[in-house]
Amino acid sequence: MADSSSSKPPVPQSTVKIDRASLERVLARASELQAGTGDTQEEFTEDQLLELGKEVGLSPQHLRQALAEERTRSNLPTDERGLAASLFGPGRVSASRTVPGKAGDVLATIDAWMQRQELLIVKRHHADRIVWEPRRDFLVGVKRALRVGGRDYALSQSHETAATVVQVDDARVHVGLDADLSATRRRSAQSVFAGSAAGAAGTAALIVIGVVVPVAVVPVVMVPAIAMAGARAIQTRVVSRAQLALEQLLDRLERGEIGRRTGDSLLSAIVAAATAVQPRR
Repeated sequence: MADSSSSKPPVPQSTVKIDRASLERVLARASELQAGTGDTQEEFTEDQLLELGKEVGLSPQHLRQALAEERTRSNLPTDERGLAASLFGPGRVSASRTVPGKAGDVLATIDAWMQRQELLIVKRHHADRIVWEPRRDFLVGVKRALRVGGRDYALSQSHETAATVVQVDDARVHVGLDADLSATRRRSAQSVFAGSAAGAAGTAALIVIGVVVPVAVVPVVMVPAIAMAGARAIQTRVVSRAQLALEQLLDRLERGEIGRRTGDSLLSAIVAAATAVQPRR
């Protein structure tokens, strides 16, 4: 008697091709469906992801690069939406890049740069991430005001500046930098509100003294508009300078220039020495 299994027709092999975007959606949906059946765990270790990547033909080097970028991306701000962003511009900037080095060494180098060149101070320190805030010392304020060394200390405008460094392989790390500029945007909004109030008060005063309405309404219309344009221009400059500062830092890390000491002015040296002294408690 012939084996019944041999009578089954062969399963036809599909020749339909799908693009990368479709593949990603299919894999994501399949993962959701499998997770819904309870057949798999919702989280994976890095080793498990590397094994899965091998099964679908992805190189470990590219997977580690993608994992490093994802780990830094989770700490970076998402695209902003809302009225404040529409009126005044973004409240955050970020930059990321893969550079040569070891994670601990690169993070320590960034920390030294932020404290010495941007006049920031450590706020929080984690294994692979440091968060800084601006120093408020008097002499540091003098150094910023005089732009010692020709720097504008763009990151001193931020509420917080942070760096995340993740090892990609033996020779490279992925660096994610971000700066929170929401405080400057909030001050911009406050200046517009103050201008609007001043314009309204001016219009009210003109109406009281008998100025015709078409002329009297000029302050309540023009003053807020001028204040808005000025506030947006200021925020745009703050954001562009902070973005440039982050990108320039990554440039220096990529070229290995951070460790090279450059000559400082006498005033810079005096301020650095003075601010290094810890105040008595």
